[in-house]
Amino acid sequence: MIKSIIFPFLLLLAASGCNNNIPAAEADSKAGADKKENFFPVTTYLKGQLYDIKQKGVSPFKHTTVKDRTDSVIIKLEEIDAYAKEFLEPVIDTANLINSYTESKFLDRTIDAFTFTYERSATANDTLPLLHWDVYVEPETGKVKRVYIVKKTAGNKTLQLTWLHDQLFKTTVLITNADGTSSIEKEEKISWNY
Repeated sequence: MIKSIIFPFLLLLAASGCNNNIPAAEADSKAGADKKENFFPVTTYLKGQLYDIKQKGVSPFKHTTVKDRTDSVIIKLEEIDAYAKEFLEPVIDTANLINSYTESKFLDRTIDAFTFTYERSATANDTLPLLHWDVYVEPETGKVKRVYIVKKTAGNKTLQLTWLHDQLFKTTVLITNADGTSSIEKEEKISWNY
């Protein structure tokens, strides 16, 4: 059911980003009050992916890397939500974030994907944890290829999520050092398509 909702939405987003036959002056004049952006519903997509994983009944592998050491273990299906929970809040959709983030979209031929990029707007509250996110959509099918999210946490840590559709997701914990550089504290990769 989630896929049947997301696919038409993606086609609408892709079509709205590819209106190249309108002259620039006319496009600018139409960018007034009647234009309303529709953010890709990332949280709904992630929850749909988690649901699909559980429906398949395949126990995912978790690979945890700290420094140069990697440990692997099979996790229970009931545990998978816990590994993605940091990226399910706040809810990423139009209703919640339209006033604090801006969307840009373009067809990136180098990676063969429509790219939807979301950045904090100049008026956004600095306490919002989401720093940035991208959604990459397959032009031919309208299906999501990848989602990338950057989120600030308490202290000097940043979380990154890379989600590859129907394959795996990886979370990375980065620490910001005193000199402004960052280093990887830990990476966890959960894969279920093997």
